[in-house]
Amino acid sequence: MTRYIDYQTQVDVVRKKVVSASIYPLLLIGAGGLVTLFLMAYVVPRFSRIYEDMGTDLPLLSRLLLRWGKLLQSNGPSVLVALVLAVAGIVYLVSRPATRTWVMQRLWKLPAAGERMRIYQLARFYRTLGMLLTGGTPIGPALNMVSDLLQPELRQHLQGAAKKITEGRSISYAMETHGLTTPVSLRMLQVGERTGEMGAMMERIGAFYDEEMARWVEWFTRLFEPLLMAVIGVVIGFIVVLMYLPIFDLAGSLK
Repeated sequence: MTRYIDYQTQVDVVRKKVVSASIYPLLLIGAGGLVTLFLMAYVVPRFSRIYEDMGTDLPLLSRLLLRWGKLLQSNGPSVLVALVLAVAGIVYLVSRPATRTWVMQRLWKLPAAGERMRIYQLARFYRTLGMLLTGGTPIGPALNMVSDLLQPELRQHLQGAAKKITEGRSISYAMETHGLTTPVSLRMLQVGERTGEMGAMMERIGAFYDEEMARWVEWFTRLFEPLLMAVIGVVIGFIVVLMYLPIFDLAGSLK
C-alpha cells in the first residue's frame, strides 16, 4: 500500500502539471476570441457607418471586414445561439469515449505528441510493473496485470515481449525488441538484471520517465504561450489595421 500511494502521488503530480500547463493557453484563447468577437460585432459596424457617410473607396480587405462586422451585428442573436450550440457540441463530443479514443489515435500519429504520450504510458507501465515485482509477483502475471495501462498498439508489443520472456529470453532483450524501451531505460534494465533488483530498477525507470515528461511539459509551456500570445496579437492587430487603413489612405491623400 505504501508503494501504491507513492506511485499514485507521482502520477497525480504529472497529471496536475499537464492540466495546469493547459489552463493558461485556454484562457488566452478564450480572451482572444472574446476580444475578436467584440471588435467584429461592435467596433467594426460603427466604423462601417463612418465610411459609408464618407463615401470613399475602401480596400478589398477592409470592405470584406466591414461586411463581416455588419453581418455579425445584424444577426447577433443567431450568432450567439450558434456559438452556444457549438460550445455545447464540443463539450458533448469531448465527453464521449469514442471521441476521446479518436483524438488519442490521431495524437499518437503526430511525431512529437505521440512520442510524449508513449513516454507517459511507459512511465506508468514501468512504475506499476516494478511495484508488483518488488511485492513478490512473478513476471508473467505482473505483465498481464499491467497490460491494460497501455494503449492497444503498445499492448500488442507487450504481448510479444511477454512471450519472449516466457520462452527464457531476458527482460531487457524482450522489451527492446518490441519497442518498449528507450536507450536510457534499456541500460537501466540491463543493470537491474545483473544486480537482481529488477523491481527497484523499473521503479527508477518510471521516475526517470516522469521527470522527463515534467521537463517536456515545462519546456512546451514556455514555448507555446508566447507563440499563442503572438498569434492572438497578430489577429487582433490585423483587424485594427484593416479598420484604420481607409483613414490612413485618406490622410495620405490630404497631404
